[in-house]
Amino acid sequence: MIKVSIVTDGPYGERAYENIEKEFETKFIELESPFGMFVDDLKVPPDKLKKISAANIVIIYVLHPDLTLELVEQLNNKVDWIIVGAWRGEGFKKQITRFKNVSAPDNMCDLIENGNPSFDEFVSKFGQPIVKINCKKDKVVDIEVIRCSPCGATSFVAEELSGHNTENLPIKAGLKIQHYPCRAPKMRLFTDDECKKELAANMHKNSFENALKKAKKEK
Repeated sequence: MIKVSIVTDGPYGERAYENIEKEFETKFIELESPFGMFVDDLKVPPDKLKKISAANIVIIYVLHPDLTLELVEQLNNKVDWIIVGAWRGEGFKKQITRFKNVSAPDNMCDLIENGNPSFDEFVSKFGQPIVKINCKKDKVVDIEVIRCSPCGATSFVAEELSGHNTENLPIKAGLKIQHYPCRAPKMRLFTDDECKKELAANMHKNSFENALKKAKKEK
């Protein structure tokens, strides 16, 4: 089984850690953010770098761009895959994703398989939502989460909608996401909060729609 390291220099990453550790051996590493936006001589403490690099998958929730870049440059040849969950600006995104094993998704709930064995093992559990709906006539008996968004939103929606009528269930799933505090927009610069929420809502709406069609077909 793969190991995961989640790195942060601030308020993000704890919720992902709480969810991911349920499926994979996961470490949560906090780094001190350097002062100022640009730092010439920036070094990650060797003990923490060693701890981070012991994982197969590293998820970076670091808001300071220089620290993120330093981590990517130090780790890309030591781990299987790096997911940068917090980044600012398309130019910076291009800079960090020039490494073949680094991705910077717009939303963490948009991750899908890419052919890398470790990454694919991770996204078998976390990424673009997949659910299985068990129905009895027109009532939802239970909802099994096959693949959850890292923040736990999919599980939240599944729990909220269990026992509901199947009518308009996908729409309800999309609306329920609005009640779950998505932090992705706060980790981007010059982005529209509603746009990001709408993207997450549509992903969950589509997931529940596909699951409902499959459930009805299997009756």
